[in-house]
Amino acid sequence: MTVVLGLGSNKPWQQYSSIELLVKAVRALKALLHDIRFSSVYESAPMYVTDQAAFCNMVVAGRAEDSLSPHDLLDQIHKIEASLGRDRSREIRNGPRSIDIDIEFFGNKKIRFSDSQNPLKALEIPHPRINERPFVLIPLLEILNKSADNVDSTLYAHKEEFMQMLKVTGSDGVVKILDAEAFEKSV
Repeated sequence: MTVVLGLGSNKPWQQYSSIELLVKAVRALKALLHDIRFSSVYESAPMYVTDQAAFCNMVVAGRAEDSLSPHDLLDQIHKIEASLGRDRSREIRNGPRSIDIDIEFFGNKKIRFSDSQNPLKALEIPHPRINERPFVLIPLLEILNKSADNVDSTLYAHKEEFMQMLKVTGSDGVVKILDAEAFEKSV
């Protein structure tokens, strides 16, 4: 089944820039997903907490093994984020972070799970705020336009809906800074 992830970074970690952190994240995700495809990298103004650096954002799509559950993927994503300098206990919600990986879609699954004991286990798929995030919609549409044959038909069927969402949110403040082909050379 096709999994779509949104990746973002706006805070260097150790000697790595935001783009280098995205490269490292994609390399790690290749161990979890097959036939991985990714968008170009876009710079976008921060949302929610606006007093911070711009983000580098992209979308990754790939096929997950049937044995990989959404919660297993979330656990693996948290490990990747931690390995790239993310410490959720020390950050401001929606504030600067070295890497952020969100599950946007997991096939056609719909999940709404919360755990008051462990908020890190909370999971909502499709991502509840995708409709207000041009920094996810633009790269997602890029992947759908480039690789329609390789994307889950259920996801591709929503292409028009994504385009409508983007018309509502607009694309101001989202600028391509690195083509997917150039990014791929680093991966």
